[in-house]
Amino acid sequence: MAKAKGIWTPANIVTCSRVVLMPLWLAFAEAVGGTRGTEVSWGGIAVFAFYVVLSLTDKLDGYLARSRGEVTTFGKFLDPIADKLIVIVALCFLLEHSMCSTWVLLVVVAREFLVSGLRMVVASKGVVVAASNLGKWKTATTMVAICGLLFVAAMPAGSVGWLKTICDVLMAAAVVLTAWSGIDYFLKGWQYLAEED
Repeated sequence: MAKAKGIWTPANIVTCSRVVLMPLWLAFAEAVGGTRGTEVSWGGIAVFAFYVVLSLTDKLDGYLARSRGEVTTFGKFLDPIADKLIVIVALCFLLEHSMCSTWVLLVVVAREFLVSGLRMVVASKGVVVAASNLGKWKTATTMVAICGLLFVAAMPAGSVGWLKTICDVLMAAAVVLTAWSGIDYFLKGWQYLAEED
């Protein structure tokens, strides 16, 4: 694999744009979203579409880095932060507007703190705990559920109850995958936590 020249590769630019655009998305969503009236909220539709684009860039930056042989340390550092920011900020917005449970945010944030702590301890021992596909599945499921709930929020109240139910089921599945992937990390890294220095 070719070594990337500098940190400003196309993949890293996409990743940085995700970090920069997320606060802008939140400001836009707070300004026009979150109110379910008797008519379609076109502002809410725009909030939904904006979030879909941000979610899709999760795959774009990884694809660019691998296909161009430009995987960088900076990208490895920032990409997971961008992923977490996109999910947690959106969950905070949905929670604020009573579109998801406090438990969802608690499980997601707790898992990220615990896994990040585990990674730091294990890395200090010169070991890298390999990520499993569970992490990718939980991120994808969470983002799909969030996208669905943002769409529901833009629709007239009570008009798409069936979609809200589907999104709630997806979010419950995302919570299970989040907890499961966290447990999986700890099972893989526990031997290093238990070691005496």
